[in-house]
Amino acid sequence: MKKNKFFIIIAAALLITSCDLLDRPQLNLPDDDRFWTSETDLRLFAQEFYTQFFVGYNSGWGADYTPGFRTDVIGVSHNDDLVRNANQLAFDAQVVNRGSNASTAAAPAWLATWAGPTWYFGWIRKANMMTNRIETRMGDILDEEAHNHWMAVARFFHALEYCRLVSVFGDVPYFESYFLITDRETMFKDRTPRNEVMDSVYNDFRFVLANMRERANEPAQQLNRDIAAGFISRWMLFEGTWQKYHYGNTERAIKFLRFAVEAAEEVMNSGRYEIHTPFRDLFGSFDLANNREMILFRSYAVGGATHHIASYNNTVEVQGVGANLSLIRSFIVNDGDVWQNSSVVDADKFDLQNLIRTRDPRFEATFFEELLETSVSLLYTVKFIDRIAPGLARGSSENLPGARFPQYTSVTNTNDAPVIRLGEILLNWIEARAEWATLGGPAVEQGDIDRSINALRRRPLDATAVANGVTRTADMLLAALPDDPARIAPIETAHGGSVVEPLIWEIRRERRMELYMELPRLLDLKRWRRIHYMRGSENPDILRGIWVDMPNEFPRLLTLTATGAVPNRRVQRADGTIVTFTATVENGVITASNAADMVGYLVPFNVGDRPAFDNQRAYLSFVGLDQITLYESQGFRLTQTEAWR
Repeated sequence: MKKNKFFIIIAAALLITSCDLLDRPQLNLPDDDRFWTSETDLRLFAQEFYTQFFVGYNSGWGADYTPGFRTDVIGVSHNDDLVRNANQLAFDAQVVNRGSNASTAAAPAWLATWAGPTWYFGWIRKANMMTNRIETRMGDILDEEAHNHWMAVARFFHALEYCRLVSVFGDVPYFESYFLITDRETMFKDRTPRNEVMDSVYNDFRFVLANMRERANEPAQQLNRDIAAGFISRWMLFEGTWQKYHYGNTERAIKFLRFAVEAAEEVMNSGRYEIHTPFRDLFGSFDLANNREMILFRSYAVGGATHHIASYNNTVEVQGVGANLSLIRSFIVNDGDVWQNSSVVDADKFDLQNLIRTRDPRFEATFFEELLETSVSLLYTVKFIDRIAPGLARGSSENLPGARFPQYTSVTNTNDAPVIRLGEILLNWIEARAEWATLGGPAVEQGDIDRSINALRRRPLDATAVANGVTRTADMLLAALPDDPARIAPIETAHGGSVVEPLIWEIRRERRMELYMELPRLLDLKRWRRIHYMRGSENPDILRGIWVDMPNEFPRLLTLTATGAVPNRRVQRADGTIVTFTATVENGVITASNAADMVGYLVPFNVGDRPAFDNQRAYLSFVGLDQITLYESQGFRLTQTEAWR
C-alpha cells in the first residue's frame, strides 16, 4: 500500500536578497497577490513548516534535531547520557559572533549544544504572514470553521517556534503580527520578557486546542488537534517546571502544568492511540501507518525522502559517542527496584549479558547484544534500526556497509521516524501531574501510574527479546517506590538544588529509559535545573563506559598498535581505582603485561571532562555580537542575555 506522506514539494520563488533580520522564508511564495484563494493554498503554504518542526530523522545527511552518532555531528548527544573519546563537548565560554544575518534561502542550522534554534525569526514572520493573509484576503473564501482551523494552524507554529526560542534565549522579541520591513521600530524592537512571551504562547495554544480540526476531519499526517496537543503537552511541561525550579513561581508553574495535563489528556482520552507494539518496532519499521502509538510520523521511501540515521545504528559504522555508566546505572531492574536494592540475582553486576537479562526490556531493545569496538563506550546503540540489519552485519563482513542494503547504509535509509508518539505523552502527563501535586494539585494515585508508566512497562516483547532472556519489568507501585541512594546524593543538593521527591525521581528515570536519544535530554536537565549533572568532576559516571573483561572479551584491545606502541587502555575497578594497561615489549612482541588486571568499567580512550562552565550561563545562550552590532548600525539597542552581560 502506498504510504501517505506529509511532505509536498513546494515550487518556490527565489528570496529577495536582504540582510534585514526578518526578511527570509515569509516571502517564499509563487505569487503572493494571486495565491490566497483556497484551503489548498493554505495547506501548501503551511507545508514548509513541517520539515522544520516535524523533523523525524531529517533527510539526506541532515542531522538537526535528530539522533546523532557521527563523530562530526552533535545531534542530541550533548547531555549526561553519552561519552566521547576526548574532552566532552564544551558549553559556550564567551560571547562571539553567532547570528543569522546572511541572506539565504534556507533557515540557519540549529544550535546543537543548546538543542534549539539560532537567533532567527523567519518562521515567526512566516506564521504571522499566514494569519495576516487569512484575515485580509480570505474573508469571503473561508467559512467560520475553516477560518478558525487555519488560524489555529498558523498560531500553533507561531507559538511552537517561540517555545523553542525561549528555551535557548529566555527573553526574545515578541512579534505578534505581520508588519512591513519598512517598520524599523518593530523590526528592531528589544527583547520581550520571557513571562510575557510565554503568556502569549499560552493564549495561542488555548486557541489551537479550541479551534484546530480533529484528526477525524483532517488526514492523519496533516497537522490536527491530536498532533498539536502532543506538542503542547511537551512545551507546557517545559515551562511549568522551569517556572517551578528556576523562578519558584508557584502560580505560573501551576498555570502551565495544568495546561500540560489538559493537552496530554486530549490525546489520551481520544481512544485513538495505545501502547501495543514492541519497542524497536517504533523506530526501525518501514511502515508506521498502522502503529497505534504514532500521533505523527515521518515517512521515507526509495525515490522520495531518505535519511542516514539507521546507518549509524547498523553495528558497522562508528558511533562517535556511546552510552555511559550514568545512563546504564539509571535503568531499573526488572523487579521494579534499583540495582543497589534489587532481589534479582546478579543485579549489581554490570557486564552486558547480566544487564540484558536483569534490566527493563528497553535496555535490550536499545543496545546491541554484544560489545563492539565501533562504539566508543563499547555499548552500541541500535535503537533506530530494525532487528534484521545487525544480523546481516554480524553474518558477514561483506554484507554491511554496501549497496546491497541501501536501507541500512549511507544516506539511503527508509525506515519511518516517530515525530511525536503516545509514549512521550504519557510521560509528559504523569510528570506534570506529579509536579502539580507538589504545588497543591490533586494527588497522583495508583490508577494514574497504571495508565502511564505501567502501560509502558507492559509493552509486549518481541521474539528476539524473549530469546535473549528479557522479561517484563514489574509494575510501579506508589506504596513501594524504590529507595534509590542516588536520589539523596550530594550532587542533588548542589548549586542550590533540593532533594527530588521519590515519585518525581522515578518518573524522570522512566523518561530517561523511554526517550534516550529521541529528544534532547539537555532540555530536561535545563528545566529541572540540573545542568551540573554534565560535570564529570561531580558526576564521574558520565566519563565511564560499561563493565568489560578485556583479556577475555577484547584481547585485541591489549595488543600493540599499528605503530608498535602499547595501547592506551584503562578501566576503573569497582572500588574506583583506575588501572592502566602496561606492558614490556621486546622486538615488537609483548613479553609481560598486566592484562589480567584489565577488568572493570571502561575508561574511554583520551576521555576528559568538559571544560569548566558557568552554571547560570549554561542555562540560556548569549545573543551573537553580530546581532548586537546589527541593531546598533540601525540606531537601536538589543539587550544581551542577563548572565552574559
